[in-house]
Amino acid sequence: MIENTLRNFISSEFLDTKIFGNTIEQFIVAIAIFCVLVVAFRIFRCVILVRIKEFAQNAPANFFKSLVEAFERIHAPFYDLIALYLALSSLGLYDRFRVILDAFLLGLVILQIISSLQAILQYYINKITSKEEIDGASLTATRGIVLIINIVLYAIAVLMVLSNLGINISSLIASLGIGGIAIALAAQSILADMFSAFTIYFDKPFVVGDFIIVGDKLGTVEDIGIKTTRIAALHGEQIIIPNQELTKSTVHNYKNMPRRRVLFTIGVTYNTSLEKCKRIPEIIRSICKEFSEHLTLDRVNFLEFGDSSLRFEIVYYHGNKDFTDYMNYREKINLRIKEEFEKEEIVMAFPTRTLYMEKA
Repeated sequence: MIENTLRNFISSEFLDTKIFGNTIEQFIVAIAIFCVLVVAFRIFRCVILVRIKEFAQNAPANFFKSLVEAFERIHAPFYDLIALYLALSSLGLYDRFRVILDAFLLGLVILQIISSLQAILQYYINKITSKEEIDGASLTATRGIVLIINIVLYAIAVLMVLSNLGINISSLIASLGIGGIAIALAAQSILADMFSAFTIYFDKPFVVGDFIIVGDKLGTVEDIGIKTTRIAALHGEQIIIPNQELTKSTVHNYKNMPRRRVLFTIGVTYNTSLEKCKRIPEIIRSICKEFSEHLTLDRVNFLEFGDSSLRFEIVYYHGNKDFTDYMNYREKINLRIKEEFEKEEIVMAFPTRTLYMEKA
């Protein structure tokens, strides 16, 4: 129909002129196909897709909403390139050019499919992570899983495009397998940290926001990465620890600690009278009663005769696991002990040594 219309207005001799193996008439038809398809795709985006989006917003099922997320990832240039491919397909192309064109279309479609799948995946990930009860470990694990899925999707896309270009991917995969072994041997430490990261994600010895102690390092977990974990130390600096080291070490996690056990000793001088030694446990118990809403006294004992003091041991439990709160109340108790000892004229001891000299 298009050919007959053209011949009514343009001479057949001009239309039959060949350029690159195709007549001018074929080029005009290809341009017409391209224009029609571009207009059709624009109508689809501006009318039909908007209606689908309105329907999905009112639909109770999340599946339709995720499909809208996928369609919104398809931008106008993709439709234009599809229209261009279909228009060029109507021409007589050289075999090599057609192979390249087919590979280009396949790569374009695969990338768009990957982008749409990522949109659907991201939609459900956002719904999961928007829940208030999700913890830091689950959030980090989710990000790690998304990263792995993206890597796998892009790897499959590359292999499909190479296969369409006529490359034997079986031998390529075998070669990559041998190369992968060599890379794995050269990057054992990195791979060990990556696997340790997934151990942390799923076993959850700690999550983002926990206060932990690992060896002589302590602080709040800021981020759990693929290779390292970052901890904000009490002094303000950031400590970066390889994940492999964390899974091999003993980790003290203070997040789920219901209460904090506090043990300390007090030493008084040896010239303290027996009556005052008996009063010391009573004084400690009385002080702990003043803070009974925040701590529970376990015991007060006359522990031992030290080298330079009579030593008393005190054990109590602090109800709040917050370190700053614990330190504040420990300070208050220490000040009250100091105050009561001064009232009772009980002298605290410090390391001393008495030297007795005999005349020969």
